Amino acid sequence: MLLKNAIILLAIFLIFGCKIKNVESHIEKRNVILKKDDDAYLKRVDKKINEINAYIEKKNGYNKEIAFLLDMKISSGKNRFFIVDLRNKKIIKKGLVAHGYGSSILNSDSLQFSNVPNTMATSIGKYSIGKSYYGKFGKSYKLIGLDNSNSKVLERNIVLHSYKDVPEQEVDGAICYSKGCPMVSFGFFKEIEGLIDCSKLTILIYVYY
Repeated sequence: MLLKNAIILLAIFLIFGCKIKNVESHIEKRNVILKKDDDAYLKRVDKKINEINAYIEKKNGYNKEIAFLLDMKISSGKNRFFIVDLRNKKIIKKGLVAHGYGSSILNSDSLQFSNVPNTMATSIGKYSIGKSYYGKFGKSYKLIGLDNSNSKVLERNIVLHSYKDVPEQEVDGAICYSKGCPMVSFGFFKEIEGLIDCSKLTILIYVYY
């Protein structure tokens, strides 16, 4: 009887021991993947800074010191709105930004994008920040699409604005959705507002995926 119990205990230990080992292996693998993702997002930032610098080199009237990058590959609960130093190619500040609920795909972490009116989706591409005005969400900034992928943002009333339900800090999971606008927290909007209003030249926003 004792031998039988010992054999059963040994079998249980081996079964659960294997499961624990597999979980630990999964965690280690996940950490490696996250690290690779971090490297990937920094490479994307560097690439987009180069693209903006190349764009404004051929144009007049754009701020050559700073720009705003929005990396839609990153979860909405994590900082993905980057204020970047174009000359030194570095991130100055990070914040949360919501995407349009029309960009969400059911049962998927991937996003879709559209330039079509009434889709409530985010449009990818380069934007110039236009004049401010006071509307439903308080102070907001009109956006002008500079690419074919976002050429109808004025028609769609896509603007940069703040919203009470956007958190100030990162959270687990997704945050609230917009109707296609880049929508940030009150605190982060104040920082953006200061940069926009003090800039003598137009600041660019680059939304990418």
